[in-house]
Amino acid sequence: MIKWMPLGTGARPVPRPVATPLVWAGAFAGALALVAGLNTVVGPGRPELALPALSLLAALLGLGARFTAAPGTALLCWLFLNGFVIPPAGTLTWAGHRDTTWLACLLAATLLGTALARLAHARAAYRRLGPGRAHNGGGPGGRV
Repeated sequence: MIKWMPLGTGARPVPRPVATPLVWAGAFAGALALVAGLNTVVGPGRPELALPALSLLAALLGLGARFTAAPGTALLCWLFLNGFVIPPAGTLTWAGHRDTTWLACLLAATLLGTALARLAHARAAYRRLGPGRAHNGGGPGGRV
């Protein structure tokens, strides 16, 4: 027997975050494509363009990730920034204050993206289940 059920009833769960290895794979592929594109279009050695672009990528990846994926995402983006944007290409260097600032910026972008996603999901869940939304029976007024 077929039982008809409305599609929009009941509480919808909060979306589950994407698995951390998948987020890191996205960070690897995205940073590679972004740095390669920037190096092709504007030329290598332009960190003032690459850092904001990689920060935006990190924030977008953070939207679907867990908080535990943030350090790895930031590190992968920094590796491409340091290894392929700063001359000589393909050589990792550590310039103390500069690289610490870049890592902090990328980590903050990833954490900000993740926090914004969690806040948006919590707000949507509250609106779905909050006061005035619960079905108490008895018509449009709610209580009998």
